[in-house]
Amino acid sequence: MLATSAASLPQPDEGWAYEIKWDGFRMVALVAGGRVRLQSRTLLDSTADFPEVGALGSQLGSTEAVLDGEVVALDEQGRPSFGLLQQRGRARPPIVYMIFDLLFLDGWSTTALAYLERRRLLEGLSLAGPSWQVPAHHLGEGAELLEASRAQGLEGLVAKQIDSPYLPGQRSAAWRKVKNWARQELVIGGWMPGTGGRTGTLGSLLVGYHDATGALRYAGRVGTGFTRAELDRLHGLLDPLARPDPPFAEARALPSEVRRWGRFVEPRLVAEVAFSEWTHTGTIRQPSYQGLRVDKAPGEVVREG
Repeated sequence: MLATSAASLPQPDEGWAYEIKWDGFRMVALVAGGRVRLQSRTLLDSTADFPEVGALGSQLGSTEAVLDGEVVALDEQGRPSFGLLQQRGRARPPIVYMIFDLLFLDGWSTTALAYLERRRLLEGLSLAGPSWQVPAHHLGEGAELLEASRAQGLEGLVAKQIDSPYLPGQRSAAWRKVKNWARQELVIGGWMPGTGGRTGTLGSLLVGYHDATGALRYAGRVGTGFTRAELDRLHGLLDPLARPDPPFAEARALPSEVRRWGRFVEPRLVAEVAFSEWTHTGTIRQPSYQGLRVDKAPGEVVREG
């Protein structure tokens, strides 16, 4: 189930629960026979990427369950860091599987139950371990919680209607995400060659989003937020996806330097980008690369603000 973007909290907030919006990878955990399989929203098996979560199966024992949550990496202050999560494989920052929903329990689906009933069943499992937990939810008081999340440097909140069922694969206004700053998933449609210190690798990414017709619209260039290692990694991932023409709609309207010097790719990778605002032309201002989203399918990426 996916949340819709909202510019503000629901008013009045009676009938709504609030959870922290975690800055990580969305994962479903399928637990049976004491074993755990982690699966991303793009149906990739991610179990081997996060072996720490495997011991969750031992805690559940013979209980069978399907859990929904987010894998996050924590910084030294205990805050989720998407940048740290990108370093998995090169370093091993501590991760935690934040479990916020229960979709199946011992032979029956719980998706038709109301949110509060699913939460009651989830909390009844008493799931707490070194690499997994069930974070608290809060009834009402959304404004105070949003301000507290902002003060702690967190991404924002997700508001959930307390009587709403779980709608697998659907984006619903029953779940609403309210962010403290502008963040957007964007599809990578190409790159610009680097100059100076970046000669021989990427200078910037060419990114876009899908409009209501499904066409990929150009959203601008992202040229900051990279380490040299990440530039090299992206270069290696994008090279095999090369194509001769832009994947963006209305290619003739692309900036002249992009049409002349851009290297275009099949739109199969999704990047998380922070930025200051959308311009009147539909591009992002002052963008900064945050990392790749392996848990997001390119076809789902739409403009959120």
